[in-house]
Amino acid sequence: MKEALASNKVAVATLGCKANQYESAGIASLLNLSGYTLVPFGSKADIYIINTCTVTHKTDRQSRQFIRSAHKKNPDAVIVVTGCYAQTAPQEVSKIEGVTLVAGNAQKEKIVGLLRNLKSGKQNVLVSDVSQTTVFSKLIASGFPGRTRAFLKIQDGCNAFCSYCIVPYARGPSRSMPIHDVLNQMRLLGHDGFREVVLTGIHLGAYGQELTPPCTLFELLTKIEEGEFVERIRLSSLEPKEVSDDLISLMSRSMLICPHLHISLQSGDDKILSAMGRNYDTYFFKTLLKKIFKRISDVAIGVDVMVGFPGEGEKEFNHTVQLIEDFPIAYLHVFPFSKRPGTTAAKLPDSVDQKNKKRRVEILRAIGERKRENFAKKFKDKSLAVLIEGKKDKKTGFMKGLSANYIAVMATNGSPALVNRIVTVTPDCYRQGILFGKIC
Repeated sequence: MKEALASNKVAVATLGCKANQYESAGIASLLNLSGYTLVPFGSKADIYIINTCTVTHKTDRQSRQFIRSAHKKNPDAVIVVTGCYAQTAPQEVSKIEGVTLVAGNAQKEKIVGLLRNLKSGKQNVLVSDVSQTTVFSKLIASGFPGRTRAFLKIQDGCNAFCSYCIVPYARGPSRSMPIHDVLNQMRLLGHDGFREVVLTGIHLGAYGQELTPPCTLFELLTKIEEGEFVERIRLSSLEPKEVSDDLISLMSRSMLICPHLHISLQSGDDKILSAMGRNYDTYFFKTLLKKIFKRISDVAIGVDVMVGFPGEGEKEFNHTVQLIEDFPIAYLHVFPFSKRPGTTAAKLPDSVDQKNKKRRVEILRAIGERKRENFAKKFKDKSLAVLIEGKKDKKTGFMKGLSANYIAVMATNGSPALVNRIVTVTPDCYRQGILFGKIC
């Protein structure tokens, strides 16, 4: 194993949520400041940092694959494993060949310092009890190379303890970035030239509840609007009961907040929602959707759905299908239930077999693709404000972009000079999930 010197090449890989992506960007920023050279994960490096996820068995497996891939590329490399899989199964991770350091979520901001003190041939496992974490991390991402949209993690942890979810055990209690720090980071991101900032968190809608004095997401957004730091604000996933009337009203009149909400449904059956420990029923969810569609024009609503939760029979699954079919939802994120040791749902009877889980996932994903197409086609021959992102598409040569309401758009007459600019595009056709049109 090589010594972790500041002159070494470092590769960082990230699995999972936007919060993880933000934290990896924060680690990369610290590595840059400390003199390390960042290289793509697919290349040979002296140090590999894998920021893992443990939401499902699949992400656990993917995390192990990344670790083994790094060790195969360079058997002498220092391999650091952090993130939620490292937090919840540190001993399991430490047994994987090549692992040098297992760092828990609370240790992420210390990784660069820990690298300096690693001793050749010695393995370290540094995972603290996240349930005792009360202070928001100082890990800040100062740049997003190659991106025109910046992420800003303003909240971490979760107090909900849904019966299927390992996240509260991996991330600890809810905690928030103080308002003045959020506003300062927004100012810096705007100064760095970002047109859009995505506000993210593990439980974003719980922002500010534990601050002194307490603050709501609505109050924070109001202050961000007043500052006009960037041209767009996008919200990541929210829980149904956290999409308040105040928030809907603000979004309906805002020129800054994107008309895009990603809301966690999980199931369209009240019995299953209750077993999941969710704090709403289908009547509440349907009422909320109607309210949003009525108040916010051209809004894109994405929905998280879980299939195969214990006790979900065909009747319960069909209730979910019907709820989704009844509304003009823009897209779905569908995933099968994965038994997580230590959660309440792991002990529930009436498990659903893998064959039925797979079939139900395929049914809902097909519905999701149809919904995505139907939503996008509504904007054919209409003007869309599109943020041009990155390089030309390799297949078509067109410039890629994203509308405020989360539709992928190709500008057929764009040029690289338009990258990171918001332009008006009038789409005239739709192909394979993308609208194509000319810049007005």
